Amino acid sequence: MYLRRKIDSYLTTWKEDIKRKPLIVKGCRQIGKTESIRHFASQHYDRLIEINFILEPKYKAIASDGYTAGDIIRNITLIDPSKRIIPGKTLIFFDELQEFPEISTSFKSFASCRDVDVIASGSMLGISYQRVESISVGYKTDYQMRSMDFEEFLWANGYGEDLSEALLSHMVGSIPLSQAINEQLHLMHLHYSILGGMPAVVSSFIESGTFSGTLDVQRQLVEDFREDISKYAQGLDQGRIRNVFDHIPAQLAKKNRKFQISKIDRNAKFRDYRGCIEWLSDAGIVNVCYALNFPELPLKGNYDDSKCKLYMADTGLLISMLDDEAQEDLRKNRNLGIYKGAIYENIAAEALAKSGYGLFYFKKDDSTLEEDFFIRSATSLIPVEVKAANGYSKSLRTLIESRHYPDIRMGIKLTGGNIGVKDGIYTFPAFCAFLLRSWIEAAEIR
Repeated sequence: MYLRRKIDSYLTTWKEDIKRKPLIVKGCRQIGKTESIRHFASQHYDRLIEINFILEPKYKAIASDGYTAGDIIRNITLIDPSKRIIPGKTLIFFDELQEFPEISTSFKSFASCRDVDVIASGSMLGISYQRVESISVGYKTDYQMRSMDFEEFLWANGYGEDLSEALLSHMVGSIPLSQAINEQLHLMHLHYSILGGMPAVVSSFIESGTFSGTLDVQRQLVEDFREDISKYAQGLDQGRIRNVFDHIPAQLAKKNRKFQISKIDRNAKFRDYRGCIEWLSDAGIVNVCYALNFPELPLKGNYDDSKCKLYMADTGLLISMLDDEAQEDLRKNRNLGIYKGAIYENIAAEALAKSGYGLFYFKKDDSTLEEDFFIRSATSLIPVEVKAANGYSKSLRTLIESRHYPDIRMGIKLTGGNIGVKDGIYTFPAFCAFLLRSWIEAAEIR
């Protein structure tokens, strides 16, 4: 069963560009890169030549005579004569590019070759991407792929784009949803939060109609990530990276969700673990949320990279890392327990990251003033508060009303409630987070 993904329309647009360059699809393991590329190839090409540099290391020899498109194609067909080219109707797919980044040297030649198109991908590509970038800059296009977002999860469950359009219309008009629709979407969002967006997990749920077996799939994926740390973390302390990774759930469960290195190693400094956090981020395993020095524009350069929160890039995998008792309570009784705040924040962080936003928070020293996230419009900084219940938002109101924060004129609250607006605070159900960028544009928020 193929699950429709947002990359599908991107790939079609890429194919229609007469000046298209080799495409590199980046993203962590098991998010559906290979299946999406294969599906695209089946719809748009007569022939797919797929080369996996992990499963078929012999193909690393295809560059032995040089890196021109002609050299590469000739050596591919020498190794396997069945991999013949149909000019203008062939896609070459280099998978697991991180195992042989040197092949990206050929992209300059392939960029001007109209006989074949080229797509490359890799499950841990972020780790070695600087090397790929240095030898192919200007001759390739990048696409960042992540696990399924909530809209893609809705597609997998039979909902169409008309639902997103209706939600956006309600958001723009600040019109509450009907009780029936609101409750159904909150339930779907809870299912999505438990399952996450890894295609293998979602497919299992869709096919069986139950959560049975999904936890085993999730925990195997987590183990695969740990194995990747052992395999790809060269030049860094693998034990430290695993320690950071394994401590994410416990640190998010604290009231103060700032990631504290002292909880891992009492005598360590942040600088000792900076590379470990960057490694996990580059691998696409975590989303890093940095502390703003002050809530004002511009955001770049206005944050402290030694203070951060770490969120799992997929909330379902975060939940799978919780203790067994929490698992049973959550899946049977839908009770988020002590992890409720952490899960809601992780869901929001995941949605914002998948929408292309950088993640930033603010905590004023010697004050209770604190805000979870910030996004921006063309001219405004917009604080985003995450609450499981639709309670009072003291910090959000302070940021909007105080003259000390001139870039902030409104705020957003993501809750377990309904759509509404009051005194410059727009309240949206948590399941609407994937539409925030579209809402800013459609509502003409300046």
